[in-house]
Amino acid sequence: MANPDHLSLLKRSVADWNEWREFNTDIQPDLVNANLRRPRLFEANFYRANLTGVNLSADLSGANLSGANLSGAGLMDANLTGANLTDANLTDANLIDANLTGANLNGANLRGAALYEANLNEANLSRAALHGATLSGATLAGANLSQANLTEANLYEANFSHADLSGANLSGADLSRATLSEANLSGVNLTGAMLEQSNLVRATCNKAIFTGCRIHGISAWDLRLEDAQQTNLIITPSLEPDITVDNLEVAQFIYLLLNNPRIRDVIDTITSKVVLILGRFTPERKVILDAIREKLRTKNYSPVVFDFEKPLTRDLTETIMTLASMAKFVIADITDAKSIPQELMAIVPTLPSVAVQPLLLASQQEYGMFEHFKRFPWVLETVLYQDQDTLLHSLESTVILPAEQKAKELIATQRK
Repeated sequence: MANPDHLSLLKRSVADWNEWREFNTDIQPDLVNANLRRPRLFEANFYRANLTGVNLSADLSGANLSGANLSGAGLMDANLTGANLTDANLTDANLIDANLTGANLNGANLRGAALYEANLNEANLSRAALHGATLSGATLAGANLSQANLTEANLYEANFSHADLSGANLSGADLSRATLSEANLSGVNLTGAMLEQSNLVRATCNKAIFTGCRIHGISAWDLRLEDAQQTNLIITPSLEPDITVDNLEVAQFIYLLLNNPRIRDVIDTITSKVVLILGRFTPERKVILDAIREKLRTKNYSPVVFDFEKPLTRDLTETIMTLASMAKFVIADITDAKSIPQELMAIVPTLPSVAVQPLLLASQQEYGMFEHFKRFPWVLETVLYQDQDTLLHSLESTVILPAEQKAKELIATQRK
């Protein structure tokens, strides 16, 4: 409970309170769980005060709350315009609809805080801890969030236009439909972030990490991506099979091709480095496919992995045909075959210009119907491998080079 003397003094007037604070700097005010719903606490000095659980839905514009303990505080609809909240503890605080325009939250702890629809335009949130905070619908235009921790934060439909997010950690954050146009995302960690339908037009993303992001419907025109890490970007919606690519701009292009047949004709004018990888996506088999993908990247290919284990909501044949027609060659691991027969039946008979290199764990046998594909000259001999290490060690000589050679032969045959 709040110290009654401290509470009485504050309720008397802000002027008396500030005068007392000025001459009693060694005393830490105790206002725990106090109800301070009053019209104005304008420029009140709450430096290092204990405001745990306090109800402060009031006018706190320009107030000094630096170092204050506001964990669990009720600040819904509060006016904190220009307030000083540096290093304040706001864990689990309720800041729904609060006005924090121009507020200084440098180094503040906002873990788990509720900031729905809050106004944080031009606010300073540098080094702020916002892990698990909810900022859906919040406006942070021009805000400084450099080095802020926004891991697993809910940023759905938040507006970060012109904001500085350089060096921030946004891994696992939900940025669906967020506005990040012209924002500074240099060095940002977006590992596993949800970026579906977000707007990154003209954003600066130099040295940013986009590993494993879901980017369906993203708007990513005129990005600056110098030295950015772009791997395993998922371009399909959550309920469709995962299609992953390694470049934001290529991602938009490939998704456009999948959904607009007329644009697919441009493939003929492109010298493609795409390699389509097919196989089982059970945990033990996916390790092999991921290892092949990493090896291909080191050889300057653009591997595309289509996870067929998930429920399908679009035509499988159309999708697999489009991806295969874009590929320089296809690597198909037929070990423990499940969907592979259907996939190869869509590709092999109808795409004579695409080389297919089958792989098989040496301890297994080819599935019964695979014999059918051996009569097609663009299907290479099955490469048997003992384990992941031996496969990767010989991948270039036994898989990549033969597939490249076959691809060249097929091109030469077409030109005759």
